[in-house]
Amino acid sequence: MIPILGSNTPFPPLEQALIEPNGLLAAGGNLSPERLISAYRLGIFPWFGQDEMILWWSPDPRMVLFPQEIKISRSLHKVLKKQQYEIRVDSAFTEVMQACAAPRENQAGTWIHDEMVAAYTALHQLGMAHSVETWIEGELVGGLYGVAIGKAFYGESMFSRATDASKIALAHLAKQLEDWGFGLIDCQMKTAHLMSMGAREISRSQFSGQLAQLTRLPDRKGKWRFDFTYTG
Repeated sequence: MIPILGSNTPFPPLEQALIEPNGLLAAGGNLSPERLISAYRLGIFPWFGQDEMILWWSPDPRMVLFPQEIKISRSLHKVLKKQQYEIRVDSAFTEVMQACAAPRENQAGTWIHDEMVAAYTALHQLGMAHSVETWIEGELVGGLYGVAIGKAFYGESMFSRATDASKIALAHLAKQLEDWGFGLIDCQMKTAHLMSMGAREISRSQFSGQLAQLTRLPDRKGKWRFDFTYTG
């Protein structure tokens, strides 16, 4: 059994998370900005279906990308060098979330439903959630969104409507976060796509230890502007 949270109930210790399903820690509570920020500080995130009770997760191991370890393939390097795209930041946050929620092949449904969009849009309006967008000829073709606390960035989801569009956004994000002194990008769960970009698994205890340090550092709140330009 997992605990059911009230509106002000603190999260249980991470060590109480289930082994199967991996990382399920608690249910209930709400998606207020205060609850979400407190969850992310501890390395906990919400993931649940529409019309279901909120479920909170802290999997072990944890997939992370250290900004300085990002891998740029030869083909992606060529795309970045040509710069036949535009990177925008925080210009279409809700649209990015909605694009991430669109149906995908071999996926029955989405966890990015209206309740999640509203919750993260509220965080965005507080300057705590951000989108990185790839535009080609004035059209939004890819991107990602996530939450930033201190010098940790918690990636939530990404989408691509054109070849390498999400990879372009992630490459720019990683390089900019490295310049800004961010320590890690949380990728939550293992995927081949993220592994190809240099992400790797670390233990939950390692992840928590790094968060304890990184989230104490000053927040970079407000609308982001990138000063990094990829030159190859």
